[in-house]
Amino acid sequence: MSKLETRGRILEAALEVFARKGYHRARVDDIVRASATSKGAVYHHFPNKQAVFLALVDDFAARLTRGVAAAIAARQGALARVQGALMAALDTFAGNERLARLILLEAASLGPVYQAKRAEVAGRFAALIRGYLDEAVADGSIPPLDTAVATLAWLGAVNEIVIQWLHGDVPDLGASIPALTRLLLRSIGTPAAPDAPPG
Repeated sequence: MSKLETRGRILEAALEVFARKGYHRARVDDIVRASATSKGAVYHHFPNKQAVFLALVDDFAARLTRGVAAAIAARQGALARVQGALMAALDTFAGNERLARLILLEAASLGPVYQAKRAEVAGRFAALIRGYLDEAVADGSIPPLDTAVATLAWLGAVNEIVIQWLHGDVPDLGASIPALTRLLLRSIGTPAAPDAPPG
């Protein structure tokens, strides 16, 4: 087995262990057993349990980035790209429930290192959204607005609906995507979401 395959196996096992036991109760020995590797193999890739968890956050960020990049590449115009990025982000959360649960709920008490990592991931996505909102203002697709405030409002809405889904108050995150997309697009002066299916 290659080093890359071993690392992937460790991360898959860590996700299962963290999801089952919670971050604080999970031990490196649990990850070793679940991955059918050795303690030496785990420590070769990760210096401690926190590093394993942060690698899972990075993995989720990479999935989010890939999904958003693919959605943007398939669309023309700044506004359509914003819409594509938003829908791709929600799709990524919907397709990775255990990871989303760990990142948004379980890890809330992990302290400054984790909070810095989470802020880094959110900041990258926010910069992308704000950039396309700025373009949409510049090309006249939407009226002039404070794109920094709009971006924060959008991120807050996405975060809240995902958290409510994880708590069970939103039964189907995927089904809520079209309505949320239309609502957020209307909030920046777009009367309708051009490509969103009815919902």
